[in-house]
Parts: sequence; structure tokens; C-alpha cells
Amino acid sequence: DPSIPAGKSSSVPQRNYRVLVGVTGSVAALKLPLLIAELLKITGLEVKVVTTERAKHFYNVQEIPVTLYSDEDEWQLWKGRSDPVLHIELRRWADLMLVAPLDANTLAKLANGICDNLLTCVIRAWDLSKPLLFCPAMNTAMWEHPITAQHVEQLKGFGYTEIPCVVKKLVCGDEGRGAMAEVWTIVECVKRILEERGLPAQS
Repeated sequence: DPSIPAGKSSSVPQRNYRVLVGVTGSVAALKLPLLIAELLKITGLEVKVVTTERAKHFYNVQEIPVTLYSDEDEWQLWKGRSDPVLHIELRRWADLMLVAPLDANTLAKLANGICDNLLTCVIRAWDLSKPLLFCPAMNTAMWEHPITAQHVEQLKGFGYTEIPCVVKKLVCGDEGRGAMAEVWTIVECVKRILEERGLPAQS
């Protein structure tokens, strides 16, 4: 706050940073409970989750200790012209967005501006002055399709930050690139960006 004298700033509590996690229908969504648990270890961090319907197949909602939003919440919240629009409210609330995992389908949607669910609407309305990190995750054959590289480059062209996928044996049995980055890698990337933005990221 520019109105606070320099000598007094240490006595003013720092506002928490707010991270919105998007999760899509990749098998890597299994790691959502662990990812949230690790993010919550960062001092001063508030976390909310936006899920696609397909992502729900891979994790237990009861294991998510933060507010979780899905498509039905968008439509239940809005009844008339004066009501808040959830994807805009979430866009305003968040300081940083992390999409982990980002499956091939949602990657293609984002690259082409399609916004047909709560998560893709939040991202289509995203404030480009705020960081948006994405963690691709898909089968190796999907990853190696030439259109995937085009879509990833398109997102990076929007100013989003890729946390690259890794080589490992996938749940389907194939071995190759396409697995979501390790949770610790993702959390360290979030910490680094928050530190750049002025939040001490102790854990």
C-alpha cells in the first residue's frame, strides 16, 4: 500500500495469496489430494479447486480439504441478472491459476478459445496480468501427435507457463513422455512464482 510509511510496513499483515487449481480428466487427477496437501503447506496460501466432470472419476471428493467447484455450481449460483457469475468471481478471487493435470481434450479447447464448462470459462476470462501455470498429462501417443505441440505453443503464446510433462511408465502400460510433472516439481514452480510476486513461500 503506497499510503503506508516505509517504516510501518512490517506491522501490517500481508494478504494471503490465492491459488485456483483446475483439474481435468487425466488419470493424473489421482494426484489431486496430494497436490492440494502440498500446496497448503505453503505459508499464507489459500486454495480453491475447479474440476471438470470427467476429472471427478479419478479422486475422492472427501479427500479434498478445500472448496471444490464444478459445472453445476455455476448454474445453481446464477438465477437472475443481479446474481454473481461464478467463473468471473473465481477469476477475480485468484492471484494465480494452476491447471494440473491438463488433459489433451481441455488443452485443445483452451488453444482454440472454447469455453463450454466452468473451468474453461474461468480460463477464457483469465486476467493475463496474473500467472497461469499448466501441467500437460496424456498418453504418449497423444503427446507425440503434432497438434499437441501446436496447442502447447498457443497457450505459451497467451503468456501461460508450461510445467512440462515427464517420461515414465504410464497407467495404461505405455512408457514414454506424457506423464504429469511430479507434484514436488509443480509445488516448487508455484513457490518460485509466488516469491517473484512478493510472497515468502516457506513451507
